[in-house]
Amino acid sequence: MFCIFIFFCFWHLIDGVKIVTVMEGDSVTLNVIDKHRHEIHKRQLWIGPENTLIVKVFWLDEETYDIIYNDDDGIFRDRLQIDNQTGSLTISNIRTTDSGLYELHSSFFQRESFNVTVYTRLPIPVITRDSTCSSSSSESRCSLLCSVLNVSHVTLSWYKGISVLSSISVSDVISSVSLHLEVEYQDNNTYSCVLNNSFIDQTQHLDTELCQTHPDHVHCYSFTEAVIRLVVSAVVGVAAVAIVVYDIRSRRAEKKRRTSQSVPD
Repeated sequence: MFCIFIFFCFWHLIDGVKIVTVMEGDSVTLNVIDKHRHEIHKRQLWIGPENTLIVKVFWLDEETYDIIYNDDDGIFRDRLQIDNQTGSLTISNIRTTDSGLYELHSSFFQRESFNVTVYTRLPIPVITRDSTCSSSSSESRCSLLCSVLNVSHVTLSWYKGISVLSSISVSDVISSVSLHLEVEYQDNNTYSCVLNNSFIDQTQHLDTELCQTHPDHVHCYSFTEAVIRLVVSAVVGVAAVAIVVYDIRSRRAEKKRRTSQSVPD
């Protein structure tokens, strides 16, 4: 369920358009049918996103051809290659900005279309002990935080086995997203934090050692307990001040009494 796809490029047809899904940084080949190869004295044009001409192929005979890469803006710099046997187009080190419609135009109005979607690689979630305390926390529960950085259009979820415990989805690009979880200490169930979009999952399993012992420096209090402790601390503080003031006044009174006794009549 949580496995990363082994093959990062997927194809299927919708209304004659080949749908191509690929992971950022990989290479993808837009395969065309072999009949284009035998169109002698004909030309083939590759049109990229935003209806931009990116490659021209001129066939003089079965062994002679001329390829012109039209990349004046440098978007595809050194990343395009035409197969001289079939005319198929390969894009290397593909980027998310390369997403869009690609079309091969050849003679007799023949056309092949490819809708390419490039997905960003997802980071692996990081699970840590949560140093903050929520109102439901107690000494018997381990507080965890699963976090990822710089993501968009993803869902972050906590799983217990194959059951979803909680999840959060983000659409816009966000610098950080986190999801909280509390488990019992010595809990031996399998917990996982999963980051996914519509194409791929990234999973981090909870290390069983992370919640086996209590941290000596972390103690969580309920709201009521916190208020009681605050009131007690305030009372103790007021009492301490009163004792100091009383001691100072007593010392002054004793000093004044001794001074008055030492003055001769």
